[in-house]
Amino acid sequence: MPNDSVAITTICPDVENSQFTLQSNNPDVSPVQMEEAILTIAASQHRSLPRIKILGTGGTIASKGADSSQTAGYHVDLSIQDMLDAIPDISRICEIEYEQLCNVDSKNIDESLLFKIYKGVSESLQSFDGIVITHGTDTLSETAFFIESTIDAGDVPIVFVGSMRPSTSVSADGPMNLYQAICIASDPKSRGRSVLVSLNDQISAGYYITKTNANSLDSFNVRQGYLGNFVNNEIHYYYPPVKPQGCHKFKLKNKTDEASDFHLPMVCILYGHQSITSKLLELVQDHYDGIVIATMGAGSMPDKVNKICLQCKIPIVYSKRSMDGMIPVANLPTPEEGKESNIVASGYLNPEKSRILLQLCLAQDYSIGEIRHVFRGVYGGA
Repeated sequence: MPNDSVAITTICPDVENSQFTLQSNNPDVSPVQMEEAILTIAASQHRSLPRIKILGTGGTIASKGADSSQTAGYHVDLSIQDMLDAIPDISRICEIEYEQLCNVDSKNIDESLLFKIYKGVSESLQSFDGIVITHGTDTLSETAFFIESTIDAGDVPIVFVGSMRPSTSVSADGPMNLYQAICIASDPKSRGRSVLVSLNDQISAGYYITKTNANSLDSFNVRQGYLGNFVNNEIHYYYPPVKPQGCHKFKLKNKTDEASDFHLPMVCILYGHQSITSKLLELVQDHYDGIVIATMGAGSMPDKVNKICLQCKIPIVYSKRSMDGMIPVANLPTPEEGKESNIVASGYLNPEKSRILLQLCLAQDYSIGEIRHVFRGVYGGA
C-alpha cells in the first residue's frame, strides 16, 4: 500500500456479513471521514424491507356509506392513511410512503388526473421497489392500460387496487384488497411483471383486465387468464414474469409538467345498434380527431354507415360491443379501388381501450399505416 494512502476496516452491526474496507490515496482524508464513508456505503448496500409507494386517487375503496348495508350511493371520503389504519400491520413486510394525488370517483378521472397518475408513477420508479395505486373500479382498466402503454417500469411492479364495497359496508373488500396489493408489490416474484391488478384474491395483468360486472365482488375478468392468486398470505404465480405481448410503448409529448396543460387528441366512442344511421358520424366527425365504433358482432355495421365511415377524413377504429371475440380485418368495409381505407380493426381490444390506443397514436402524429401497425401488434388488430 502506498505511504500516502489510508485504509480503514469497520464492522456494521446491523448488516449481515458486514466487514467493509475502504482505501483512500488522499492524505487529507481523516480516519473519521473514512469510517463515515464506510457506514454510508454499508447502509446503501444493506437491503432491509422493500420500499413501497402508495398513490391514492379515490374510488369505492376510499368511500363511506350512510350505514353498514349501503352498497350504492356512497361518497369518497377516506385518505390513504385512513385506509392503511384498516389493514393488518405491514411494518414487517415493507416500508410505506404515500401520496394523495386526488380523491375522486373514477368516473371523474380526466386527462389532467390521468397525467397526475402518470407523473406520480414516473417519479416513484427510481426510489421505490413497488408502487400501489388505489383507484375506482369503473375506469381502473383504462388507467392501467394507459400506464402500461406509456411507462417502462423495468422490474418495478405497479399494482392497481380498488373495491366493490365502501369501507362502511358489511364485509367490505377494500381493506383486504389493499393489504394484498401491498404484499404483491413487495414480493420479489412480482418484479418484471409490470402493471398488475389486485382484486378479489386474484392477480391480473392490468393491460388485459376488463370490468365485466357492475355490482359483484367478482367484477373483473381476464380472457387471457389470471396471472396468479393470493391465499392466506401466500402469493402464487402461475407463470414466470412476462410483459404484455405486443404492447406498444409511447413517449408522452408534454411541453410542461402541469397536469392542466396535458391534452390528448379527442376521440369519441359510438355504439352500434339496429337502425343506427350516419347522422351521428356526420355530427361528430368535424369535432373529433378520431372515432371508435362499438360495432355489432365482429365488425358489422349497416352498409350506409360503412360508406360514410370510408368517406371520413379521420381514423375510425371498428371495435365491438360484445365482451368476447375480436374484429378480423376481413370484416372491415372495402374502400373504392385506388383509395386507402381510414378504418382500422381493433382486434381483441374493447372500445374504451381502443380509444386510448388511438389517442396515443394520434398524439405521436402517426399515419394511418402506422396506426394500423400498432393495432396489428396489439391484440391482433390491423
